[in-house]
Amino acid sequence: MTSTVRIGTRGSALAVTQTTTVAEALAAAGGVDYELVRIKTEGDILKGSLAQIGGTGVFVAALREALLDDRCDVAVHSLKDLPTGMAEGLRIAAYPARVDVRDALCARDGLTLAELPAGAKVGTGSPRRAAQLRAARPDLEVIDIRGNVETRLGRVRGMHGPEVIEGKKGDLDGVVLAAAGLSRLDRTETITELLDPAVMLPAPGQGSLAVECRTADATDGSALAKAMQDYDDEATRLSVTAERALLARLEAGCSAPIGALATLAGDVLRLEAVVCRPDGTRLLRSSLETNSPDMEAATGLGARLAEDLLAKGAGELTPLAGS
Repeated sequence: MTSTVRIGTRGSALAVTQTTTVAEALAAAGGVDYELVRIKTEGDILKGSLAQIGGTGVFVAALREALLDDRCDVAVHSLKDLPTGMAEGLRIAAYPARVDVRDALCARDGLTLAELPAGAKVGTGSPRRAAQLRAARPDLEVIDIRGNVETRLGRVRGMHGPEVIEGKKGDLDGVVLAAAGLSRLDRTETITELLDPAVMLPAPGQGSLAVECRTADATDGSALAKAMQDYDDEATRLSVTAERALLARLEAGCSAPIGALATLAGDVLRLEAVVCRPDGTRLLRSSLETNSPDMEAATGLGARLAEDLLAKGAGELTPLAGS
């Protein structure tokens, strides 16, 4: 490994910002220099809804190819974008400490979800958010949108972002985005309400990043390998392992209308999940917990909760390959 670590990232402002945070931490811990390698992914090129273009895995494949082709040494992903299946030859070497897991409403005139008038138009590109929005407020009109954070904010009446889609400026009353992304971009002033997980359960892995590298580089004893080991946060790893094990057992894509959140309190790991009918007319919610968790217990917790949801009819609400 050279003294300069090449760190792969998508080119969006959010991706570059969060990758830079990781790069600076690893460089400081390992005593190495870094350079960012911008990788264009299919998800950055293709148009249409997330489900139509193949789910969130379209944001990951090109970064993984760059690792395997030795065009970069490390790749940084938003964990909720990462498919549950591991890529041969690669390993997630670190899960940095998780930040805010909640979804955020950014609405005109400072309105909260309860205050939005009937018929208000709220945008999201996530089937999970859309279903839970419709469940909480069936009188709203939920609009499917794409684009980066500034483009989406620019569609809210009264909010002005530098990037605006022609003919789609100020056409919405609000949008729902991840609080973590808004915080990383220093745009928290646009948040009019942080949505309680009791109303909107986040996506598995939301608020977390994944630092991926070639398997050999994770264990070669180098300064980078040691830095990644030290950067890994155990509580985050346990929590997201449970969430992703649930998703894997359900065999649901990352764009499925499923929310999951694991929390570690003392020696108790608790996992809550929701499976939604896309139109929001029915939600199936359940939770389980385990004591003194390790990685095996966290994985088992996710699988057991998935089995519980399937037994209660989760497969009747949305297509699940695991049902």
